[in-house]
Amino acid sequence: MRVIVTGGAGFIGSHIVDTLLTRGHSPFVIDDFSSGSRQNLPVAVPVFELDIRDGARLSAVFDEIRPEGVCHQAAQMSVSRSMREPVFDADVNIMGLLNVFDQASRVGAKRIVFASSGGVLYGEVSTAATENSPKRPMSAYGISKWVGEQYLEFYARERGLQGVALRYSNVYGPRQNPHGEAGVVAIFSKLMFAGSVATINGDGRYIRDYVYGIDVANANVLALETDFKAHFSAINVGTGIGVDVNEIAAEIAANVKVELQRTGSSIQVPGCRHGEPRIGDLRSNLISPVLAGQLLGWKPAMPLKNGIRQTVEWFSQQQVQ
Repeated sequence: MRVIVTGGAGFIGSHIVDTLLTRGHSPFVIDDFSSGSRQNLPVAVPVFELDIRDGARLSAVFDEIRPEGVCHQAAQMSVSRSMREPVFDADVNIMGLLNVFDQASRVGAKRIVFASSGGVLYGEVSTAATENSPKRPMSAYGISKWVGEQYLEFYARERGLQGVALRYSNVYGPRQNPHGEAGVVAIFSKLMFAGSVATINGDGRYIRDYVYGIDVANANVLALETDFKAHFSAINVGTGIGVDVNEIAAEIAANVKVELQRTGSSIQVPGCRHGEPRIGDLRSNLISPVLAGQLLGWKPAMPLKNGIRQTVEWFSQQQVQ
């Protein structure tokens, strides 16, 4: 299958590219490299550097590739920026998305898989949210993801293709960019390897559902390959297991210390500090992966402790490169 992966040089997108290659597909990457890196990609994978808001250039790429599938990962990813700049967020996450969906439909793509977010759609939940749980997006980012799902359902219904929205929980793993509004695992790993103090917001008792990046990539490829009866499906991609930030920080610190000792580094890992609570942070957010098992045959394969260890080892390797 010929598959365009938008945002394919990024953290999740590049793992999707790897998984597509492993399963015998032909990936093509579109990325503006605002956060992605060519180092994440195999040299042989065709890459088109452009912004998805550039309709003319996007059209030319789709004409050249004529993909059978599209995996749409490109996005404005910062919740805080979306609150400061909702117009910019909508420009990328809605207008850019519409450009991608429109071109996919125009050239006859059969399937679009869209990176949505269970972490922002369901709001505060103390038990794992299912796909039928009420939608309570509180940020501009969350609203744009919800709108994106509605547009995907529209294109699937009206243009005769199949659409799959994958609602990610908190994704972490190797290749995650620790700068900007990245995940806590990446941010804390980078800080601790530098011997800097990591700041935990508030009391740190914020429950989240952490899912490994390669597991998410596998879910995307299964969503491209699976035969669906419905023209549109929304599916959670998470673990349903809640862990608070204090536990995550302790696990990262323990693994960073092991890596520093192994490499003979003299850097000491300082204890974390607790800062002010971040306005708008949800106390608890986790999602149920049951439907993903039923529709995709997918379940999270990476235990959290192993995933953190592998992520810390990857950051350790970056220190010496």
